[in-house]
Amino acid sequence: MELRERIIWEALRLFSMKGFLSTSIQDIMSAANTSKGGLYNHFKSKQELFFAVLTEARKIWREKNLAGLDQIPKPVAKIKKLLENYRDLYLQDTRCLPGGCIFVTFSVELDDQMPDLAHEVNKGFISLKSLIQSLLEQGKGSGELREETDTKALTEMIFAGMLGATVIYGMEKSPANLHKTINALLDYLDRLAP
Repeated sequence: MELRERIIWEALRLFSMKGFLSTSIQDIMSAANTSKGGLYNHFKSKQELFFAVLTEARKIWREKNLAGLDQIPKPVAKIKKLLENYRDLYLQDTRCLPGGCIFVTFSVELDDQMPDLAHEVNKGFISLKSLIQSLLEQGKGSGELREETDTKALTEMIFAGMLGATVIYGMEKSPANLHKTINALLDYLDRLAP
């Protein structure tokens, strides 16, 4: 692994555990086994490194959570697969994100401290909600969901459930409770079928 990639990788892991603000440049240099010159040769600032880490975190999120969705023809089934992937492939991936979902960590810590960075993180949440709502609308149109289903409210419920599962799993590290939370969302989707 090249030095630039190693710096991004180690910063990603540290940011997921300690947050952006609590991770020092020294922490990153130590984890990446580099000098200050080695780090600053690739990144002009910690903020520039943040954007590189955010790009890598988004890539990991897509790889883990969207895996197999293109093989599923039904929109609601795609949402179910997304939720299963989120539970099984993403949240429990301690190799990439030992501290849990980096986006939740960022959103909580950066909102008041660095709103411009929090805004960048929020773009991902907006995209996720848009994806969920689009799939729900398609599912409603194809008859997978009852006609009276409020897709906007259901989108908010699924999104909030995912965030809640993230926070609880981050505190408890209990796969059983994580399964229970995500399974409740899956079961609710099943009950909305006509």
